[in-house]
Amino acid sequence: MTPVSARDLRTIDRLGMLLAQHGTTTSARIRQALTLPGLPLRHAMTLMHLSDGPIGQRTLIETLAVDPSVLVAILNDLEGDGLVERRRDPADRRRHIVEITSKGAEMMTQVDLALANVESELFGGLDADDLAHLRRILDRIKDNTGAGPCTGEE
Repeated sequence: MTPVSARDLRTIDRLGMLLAQHGTTTSARIRQALTLPGLPLRHAMTLMHLSDGPIGQRTLIETLAVDPSVLVAILNDLEGDGLVERRRDPADRRRHIVEITSKGAEMMTQVDLALANVESELFGGLDADDLAHLRRILDRIKDNTGAGPCTGEE
């Protein structure tokens, strides 16, 4: 890695602060939007991952980058609300499979609408190329830091 000069360091710091500020604003707006469907951010993120199909609980832990006890608490809430179901994998009884229910899929429709409204506000002035470029940059930042997927942790 190339050494960073004091001037470059100031620029990096400002960019980091700008990213932190916008991250805080974005997170607050998303959390506010999710109050209508009534889901905490972590719960919504879990449903989003399950909306593509059943996932093993261990895979979900890795994807969300959360402690197993945190995921169990989230799944307990979601299962209690009838939004997900957990079952044993018939091929390996030690493994749990998590699946979104039809009620959970309906909730995801509300979540998607809430998120689309926030994203429209946040990114309304950006065209498709800008959005693709932003996604590439954010992915590179994530790769640089070794960060896993966003967990919704504060």
